[in-house]
Amino acid sequence: MPTRTGALPALPHLALSAALLGIAATAAPSASAAARHHRPVPLRIATYNIHAGSGMDEVFDLDRQAAALRALRADVIGLQEVDVHWGARSQNLDVARELADRLGMRVSFAPIYSLDPAAAGEPRREFGVAVLSRYPIRAAANHEITRLSTQDPDPVPALAPGFGEVTLKVRGVPVQVFVTHLDYRADPAVRAAQVADARRIMSAESQSVPGARQVLLGDFNAVPSAPELAPLWTELTDAGPPEGGTYPANAPTRRIDYVAVGKGVRPRAVSIPEEPTASDHRPVIAEVLLPR
Repeated sequence: MPTRTGALPALPHLALSAALLGIAATAAPSASAAARHHRPVPLRIATYNIHAGSGMDEVFDLDRQAAALRALRADVIGLQEVDVHWGARSQNLDVARELADRLGMRVSFAPIYSLDPAAAGEPRREFGVAVLSRYPIRAAANHEITRLSTQDPDPVPALAPGFGEVTLKVRGVPVQVFVTHLDYRADPAVRAAQVADARRIMSAESQSVPGARQVLLGDFNAVPSAPELAPLWTELTDAGPPEGGTYPANAPTRRIDYVAVGKGVRPRAVSIPEEPTASDHRPVIAEVLLPR
């Protein structure tokens, strides 16, 4: 009798069982792969104000600083107070590139200040923020926020660059990483303006990469309860620990360094490594999950 379309041919009982087991075996890996595809993606993020390559002893030592960064075992690191051919204090080196090369990471540097060289033919003297990444950097930008210049003898608040952004793809998940260094002065007025600028920029940039997760890293120069930071926490979550300080590094009295995460990014663990010598700040590390 001919076999009907879509029906199994008559087989002995044992052969039929083996055939069905074979079908199940081939289906199982596909189901497992689908489950893996929907799992959140882990990411280890850090922020570190590197004090232009010098430690609490004011000694410039990139070997010491590279070792401290390597010990973080982070996938992405936001850096503040980064010199690029700035001057003698950092041996006129491109500190961003030097650290990236020593760690085997990609780098994006966003200058706050870009000054004419001291002598003709030399590179520009720059100071700013940077992102180190183990993942390829798909795009980068340097946005302007309100600043009160430290290079102008009579400064007034004005828009200036130094709010860095990179776009990464972490195992298929787009991630926008922002890095900043907010004003250090006791008067919070400039920091309040900078927070408003940061929120505006991050909101606009979220429209450019649909589905992107957002992270803000930086030295905010204010404690988590500071009123000028409060608007940030309407859209972002402070992933930092409830206790523990980051400044000064040798005997911290307050936490002013942050890993802040946007909607959908789930913090799992956070720590402040005991690193009292490589910089005048301590780093913050956060392990997060990125839902697909």
